[in-house]
Amino acid sequence: MENSFLIKTQDLVKTYPMGHTKIFALNGVNLNFRPGEFAGLVGPSGSGKTTFLNIVGSLDSPTSGSAVVMGKKIEDLSHKQAAWLRNQNIGFIFQTFNLLPVYTVYENVEFTLLLLKMSAEERKDKVMQALEWVKLADRAKSKPAQLSGGQSQRVAVARAIVKEPSIILADEPTANLDAENSFNILDTMEELNRELGTTFIFATHDEKVIKYLRRKITLVDGKVAKDEALEQKKVKGGNQ
Repeated sequence: MENSFLIKTQDLVKTYPMGHTKIFALNGVNLNFRPGEFAGLVGPSGSGKTTFLNIVGSLDSPTSGSAVVMGKKIEDLSHKQAAWLRNQNIGFIFQTFNLLPVYTVYENVEFTLLLLKMSAEERKDKVMQALEWVKLADRAKSKPAQLSGGQSQRVAVARAIVKEPSIILADEPTANLDAENSFNILDTMEELNRELGTTFIFATHDEKVIKYLRRKITLVDGKVAKDEALEQKKVKGGNQ
């Protein structure tokens, strides 16, 4: 049923001017996502992966076509409405951790909750729960400079998941991590997907990430070249 889709795009196009012509970042993309998916967009650089995430994350608008997220048409939203959609329903994880260096781990995770009407006690409960999820409750008072790359990315995961959003968009989340930390992060995200029912959509080149996906969407030149369900063959820690 159409109403069961969390995200639905139809003939999605995004172009950018280049001199007297234009380039297509997305060229007629039709993709739907149901609640609880663990899906990934793969393809070469410039294939449209990040552009797609930016549009469904309400950070950008399509040139034409439609993107409906949580029942809202992205192309019709004002800046304020788009910000509300993000704040309420969408978490972001990037390859650069984007932690605020002057704040503690606790404050970095709490930051996203300050935009919501929530008491200090509620915020504390949620922040500590999120840090427990990523096994960093004991580092709540640490500053980002005191963390390893893997720990920093786990803080970023906690920040994304703390408000328990319906959707997490992860753009190359393992790009700056070694294999062990990559698998730890992916195990954590997979557990959160199963425990909370959060929909995860990745943009990735990383074969380690692809092993975790239950759906793989290949983009080439802004178009969907392949959309396939995957049978997971990995065990925890990425061992085959």
